[in-house]
Amino acid sequence: MTPAQYLDNIARRYAQGNATEHTFRGDLQQLIESLVPDIRATNEPKRQSCGAPDYILTRKEIEIGYVEAKDIGDRDLDGHKKTGNKEQFDRYKAALSNIIFTDYLDFRLYRDGLFVTSIAIGEVTERDCASMR
Repeated sequence: MTPAQYLDNIARRYAQGNATEHTFRGDLQQLIESLVPDIRATNEPKRQSCGAPDYILTRKEIEIGYVEAKDIGDRDLDGHKKTGNKEQFDRYKAALSNIIFTDYLDFRLYRDGLFVTSIAIGEVTERDCASMR
């Protein structure tokens, strides 16, 4: 799956108006595994001591990272709001050495609890997602 195909899939599902954060999980799994063929992205892996991140990323049976996905347009992908994602994100950053927080369009990478980088591959415009930017 290419990033353009991923965004097309996301846009179609989002435009229906009945999607939840779980709706897009298969698309993200396919995108990750297409972009990095030696990585396996397992949706809903076994629980970790710190909680249950949405994906575990493995290479040759070795855990190399995690992904926590929120709904498209989540307003707290930085995990600063006490009424938002702060508690969960702080817990994950403290326990997991590589984690990405995403709303399926914005991706934020943390390594050893510290912010490394972010990238946005699309944006929501009205009831659909824009193409790649």
